[in-house]
Amino acid sequence: MKRAMLVLVLAVSAATLSLPTPASAQRSQAGARAYAPEDLRQLRVADQVRVLETEYYEQSGGRRLPDDQLDFYLDQIRSGWTFSRIRADIARSLGGNRPGQGGWGPPSDWQARSVVCSSIKDRYAQCATPFRGRARLVENISKTRCIENRNWGSRRGLVWVDNGCRGRFAEDGRPGGQGGDYSITCSSLQERYSTCAWNARYGEPVLVQRLSKARCDEGRDWGYRRGQVWVDNGCRARFAAR
Repeated sequence: MKRAMLVLVLAVSAATLSLPTPASAQRSQAGARAYAPEDLRQLRVADQVRVLETEYYEQSGGRRLPDDQLDFYLDQIRSGWTFSRIRADIARSLGGNRPGQGGWGPPSDWQARSVVCSSIKDRYAQCATPFRGRARLVENISKTRCIENRNWGSRRGLVWVDNGCRGRFAEDGRPGGQGGDYSITCSSLQERYSTCAWNARYGEPVLVQRLSKARCDEGRDWGYRRGQVWVDNGCRARFAAR
């Protein structure tokens, strides 16, 4: 009988030790978010957006990150802000605000060069732009394909989106250097993300020849940021100066 009781006690103890650690304890042990590296530049833009929105959602108790604040953070990531710095800035922006109220405004020395505009729940929306010229899609940050004149467009001083399109838009045709014959070819091998150096003195690139069977849709399969053309999803193309 004593032997049977001892076996039972040992079995219960082993089962207790094998129970998973509560999520709160896991977070305290980890000491940092598991879903984000400190250098957010390692992530694709869509994943940067996911991290920013998740962090804001958790800190605010379920609120949605405003588009202008999202655009600001995306710009700061490119300039080198770490995840810890952004997390602290979100906390400051929410400090002392009552639920349902906003409290964030961009720093006075920050000049917005783009705008994030979102069709929430597939509804039509329009957003004021920091420029007056025609817009172009810089990054598609929605699962929906954003196609100009179908679910997004622009007119003087604003961008409109619809049917689930969510993207970051910048001014098209900004002044740059004369391109001449300058061009590069960039390839997404085995449908993997890749980047190619671009000489920024020639301004911004435009796709002039698709060399792959895969579609090369700007903002989804290729884009440009800070001296680099990126391609993904099997896109291979030749890019030249505007």
